[in-house]
Formats: sequence, C-alpha cells, structure tokens
Amino acid sequence: MATEPAFYSELDHFDRKIVEALSEDGRMSITDLAERVGLSKTPCQLRFKRLVSEGFIEGFKAVLSPSKMQLDHIAFVEVKLSNTTEEALRSFNDAVKKIKEVEECHMIAGRFDYLLKVRTRDIGKYRRVLGEKVSTLPHVANTSTNVAMETVKEGWNRVSPMIS
Repeated sequence: MATEPAFYSELDHFDRKIVEALSEDGRMSITDLAERVGLSKTPCQLRFKRLVSEGFIEGFKAVLSPSKMQLDHIAFVEVKLSNTTEEALRSFNDAVKKIKEVEECHMIAGRFDYLLKVRTRDIGKYRRVLGEKVSTLPHVANTSTNVAMETVKEGWNRVSPMIS
C-alpha cells in the first residue's frame, strides 16, 4: 500500500477542496470559493490565508498563451557539467536562473546533469540562446538539444489527482 505524501496529514478535506478549486480557477472570489467547498465565507477566508502563509499556495499568476506571445519553439537541453562540486552546482544554478528563455531547469540523475526547457520564438533565436547564454554558463562541458515537435500536455495546474 502506497503511503500518502506528508502534506496529507496537514490538509483536511476542506483544505484539499480549497486547493483543488483554486488550481482550477485562481481568480475565484472568496465568496465563490466558500460556496464551492461548502463553508461560510469567514472560515473559508481563514483557511485560504493559512494555506498561503504556510506555503501550500505560493502565489497567483497569469497563464500566458505561448502561441499568442509567439513563443512556440520549445527545446529540451541536456547539460553535462565539467565539475559537479557543490560550489560548481551552486554557480550553475545561480546563473541559469538569470536566463529568461529557460522556462524550467531540473538537476537530473543519469547520463547528464541538468535538463533545461527553453522557450523561444524560433530555431534561430534558440540557436543564439544556446550559443550566447546556455553554453557560456559556469562549468558547462557540453549540451545536447531535443526539439519538441508538439506539446501534448504541459503545466502544473491541477493538483486534484494528488490530493483527493
């Protein structure tokens, strides 16, 4: 039998319903949220504030349309470092966070050290980002690029399967 994540013990039924509802519509009013989860407005608002203050809800943002923003080109870049000491990793991590085209950066256990998701307008812009920014990051030994042909599913926007 699988064990539940640690946060299950911290979130009761109403908390999980609040998180699920907000993951579907983060702009919902407290009144609508309270009605949806079956609480009155004040207890719902108190729970909402607690979920924010305890870090279960990290913030709210606009979800932009990549195609409308002309940012349809996605490349996944495998990065191998020449040095993997803690100091080298910290240096790489700090520098990669400054590249706006890097949408995601994950340290990987495997044949390479990092996997980057890079979003640009087109292959030409990607080539410049790779050559002028990614390849010049601290301790980069080599890179390998995989270009996405189609996005089937993207984003961390629904948590309900994890918390129901």
